[in-house]
Parts: sequence; structure tokens; C-alpha cells
Amino acid sequence: MTRRTDVRMLTVGQVAEQLGITVRTLHHYDEIGLLRPSERSASGYRLYTDADVTRLQHVVVYRRLGFTLEDVALLLQDPQSVVEHLRRQRAVVAHRLEELQDLVTAIDRALEREMDNQPATPEELKELFGEGFNDSQAEAEDRWGDTDAWKQSRQRTAGFTKQDWERVKEESDSIHAAFFAAIDAGEPPTSRAAMDAAELHRRHIDERFYDCPPEVHRGLGDLYVSDPRFTATYDELRPGMAYYVRDAIHANADRQDS
Repeated sequence: MTRRTDVRMLTVGQVAEQLGITVRTLHHYDEIGLLRPSERSASGYRLYTDADVTRLQHVVVYRRLGFTLEDVALLLQDPQSVVEHLRRQRAVVAHRLEELQDLVTAIDRALEREMDNQPATPEELKELFGEGFNDSQAEAEDRWGDTDAWKQSRQRTAGFTKQDWERVKEESDSIHAAFFAAIDAGEPPTSRAAMDAAELHRRHIDERFYDCPPEVHRGLGDLYVSDPRFTATYDELRPGMAYYVRDAIHANADRQDS
């Protein structure tokens, strides 16, 4: 075969580098007749024309789309123009992209379900309850870590997800709102509204953290006024609120006993 000098010629190595395939693959395509180079050098080395490279590009695309070499050979036998080949390839790629996007969506949903079932991280708790949450937890463990109530609370909350803690915060905010409403209405801590708020508080602790019957709740109310840190926490919400909550807790405990 004589070498033509009026067209661009590429060696096996140049074609392999340009299309990201191996020289061995090009030799194989030549051997099976899928893509034979149109030219040879004076020394007998394979040389590829632009038309050869275009055909090879189709081979590479079809192979990456999952077609067998036999299927690729049949596809290239069709009397189609380059534009028609590219349109068919584009349609197949677009379909694969849709399938892959559906797969990504399914994976994301599975990942979201798994993540929803994971315990909340310290960063997520800090985001929900503020910067001092982790410090207050550590301080509480130092003070009550040996008590049964603390151990029960830690056991219950160990598996709490971020969604669980979000519900805890929503319930806590609702309890505060109930106390605020009673205070703003001028209701005394012995009123039904205040006692109902105290009962919501007791049930919240009993259901979320540790067993909290009325007598245990009564002791917790006393702690709100005997410990300056608890007192400050409530009084930051409303001045005098710590004593109001304590008295409402006692009144509710008396109501439960009667």
C-alpha cells in the first residue's frame, strides 16, 4: 500500500494517545477487521487517516455504551452518515443518563434513610440547642452520672437521631409557650393552666428521658430554685419563671396525689 501525502497521517501511538486506548487494542481491531488503517509507511508501520480516526471514535463510543465488538461491526456496516451515527449515540447516552440519574436518586433516598437512623452528632445538637448544650451535658453527667435517672436517660437518648432531638426541642418549646401563656394571663402557679403546663413538662421528661412520677418531678422543681444555674436558665426566659415553674410542679404533684 502506498503512502498518500495529501492527507494527515497518525501513527498507532498517536491515535492511541488521542483516543485514550491502548496500542494493543488498535492492533486487535486491525486483526479482526473492525478498523484497518488505510495507509502504511515506507517501513510498513500502520498509519491512520482522519476517516480512520472518525470510524475509531464511533467504535470507542459504542464500546463504552456496552456494545460487543460484533454489534459494533454491524452498526458500522449501516450506510449512515457521521451525523446519523452521532445522533444515535447521543440518544443512547441520554437514555443511559436518565437511568443513572434514577439510580443516583434511589441511592440518595437510601442514604437519607440510613442517615436519618443515625444518632445525632454533637454538631447537630449544638445547632439545635445552642453552643452551651454539650458543655451542659458534660456538667450534668459530672453531677448525676451515678444516678439511675441519668443512666436511664443516657440509654434512651443514645440512639436519638437528629429528627428525634428536633421533636424534643419542639416539645420543650411548646411547654415553655404554655408556661408563658399562663404567666402572661396572670394565672397563679396553682391555676389549672399552670398545672397543665407542669404536667406537659413531667410527661415530656417521663417519655423522653427517664421515669418521672409526680414525686420525682417535685424534686426536680425544687432543683430549679436551689441550683443557681437552673434558676438563671429559666429566669433568662422570663424573670421569676424558675419559682413559677417550681410552684406549678408542686401544685400539679398535689393534684396527682389527690
